[in-house]
Amino acid sequence: MWRGDREIRLSRKEFQLLHALMTRAGDIVTRVELMADVWQTSFYTNSKTIDVHLGWLRRKLDDDPRHPTLITTHRGRGLRFETAARTVVS
Repeated sequence: MWRGDREIRLSRKEFQLLHALMTRAGDIVTRVELMADVWQTSFYTNSKTIDVHLGWLRRKLDDDPRHPTLITTHRGRGLRFETAARTVVS
């Protein structure tokens, strides 16, 4: 995948996570939905699976984990790929 003129190499799960968020850009996607879409399971506990992959993805996209603008976290609700982010990912 490319961000601007820079190629970004993603693992399969990172790509699937990004795809799951981008296909619903602007909408909040719950962790249960992400577990079903990316990990094909309805089993969800307090594991940090999503958080770990999200951290790797944010770093690769240069989306500051402390102040993300591309993929935002909405406490108790889920994650959202922002449609008004400052840079474009394709």
